[in-house]
Amino acid sequence: MRENGQTIKAVTFDLWETLLFEKDGASAERTSARCRKLAHALNRFEALVSIEQVEDALNKTIASLLKEWNKNKDVTHMDQIQLFLENLPKRSVMPKTELIKDLSSAYVSPFFEVPPYVNPDAHTTLKWLKERHNRIGLICNTGLTPSTALRRFLSEQKVSDHFDLMVFSDEVGIRKPDCRIFQLVAKKMKIKPCEVVHIGDNLKADVYGAKNAGFKAIHFASDVGRDKIAEADPKSLVSISRNLGSLEKEQMKPDKTITSLATVRKTIEEIEAGTP
Repeated sequence: MRENGQTIKAVTFDLWETLLFEKDGASAERTSARCRKLAHALNRFEALVSIEQVEDALNKTIASLLKEWNKNKDVTHMDQIQLFLENLPKRSVMPKTELIKDLSSAYVSPFFEVPPYVNPDAHTTLKWLKERHNRIGLICNTGLTPSTALRRFLSEQKVSDHFDLMVFSDEVGIRKPDCRIFQLVAKKMKIKPCEVVHIGDNLKADVYGAKNAGFKAIHFASDVGRDKIAEADPKSLVSISRNLGSLEKEQMKPDKTITSLATVRKTIEEIEAGTP
C-alpha cells in the first residue's frame, strides 16, 4: 500500500471503442451483410425467405436479446441462432445440422468483412503494463458477434498475446455492469478488487460496473474510433448500449478520465500516488 494511494496489481480493459475502434457506418454495413448472408443460407435449403423477412426475424431476435441484456444476462451464440430461427415465418425452414452451421457462419462473417481496427495506442500501452508486471485482463460484453470471433480477431491482430485473462459475457452468462463479472476476473487473477483498475468508454457498463465491484475506474472518453452514424440512430445496439438508465451522475464518477490510451501510464501512476 502506498502512503496516499493504492498499488495497482492488475489492469482490465473494455474492448469495443476502447481497444478496438470503429469506422462510421460499420455497424449498419455489418447488419446489411448479415441479413443478406442469412437469407442466402436459408434459401440454399429452400426456405424461400426474403431479405425483409430476415430483417424482421433479426430485429425480433435483437428485441429478445435486449430483454436479457437489460437484466445483465447473456446467451450463447447458438442460442441466438435458435432465437433467429424461431422468429422466421412459420414452417419456412426445417432446422438441420448443415443449416445451423451455415447460419452461424452467415451471422459471424460480416464482422471479418467489416472489421474494427486496433486502437493505435493499444499495443504500446499493453506492452508497458506487461513490462511493469501488471496482470492484464479483458472484460467484454458481446453483441451479435460472439466471443469465438472476437478471440480469433484479437489473436490475428496480436492483441490477445498481451492478456493474462479474457472474459466475454456470452461465455459466462453475465454482462457488465453486473459486479459479478468484474469480481470473477479479480478472483481468477487472485487479486483484490481494490488492486484492479478497469479502463473503458461506457459510463454505465465500465465505470459504474467497475466501481460497484470495488475496482478503480478510468473512463476512456474519446470521440475517436466511434461509429457516429450508429450512435445517432436510437434503434442501433451501439446507441442503446450508451443508455444510462436511471443511474445518477455520482454513481458513474470515475477515478480518472483520459482521452487517449497513451496517457494510461501517467494516469495509473497518479492513482497509485493518490494524486487527485
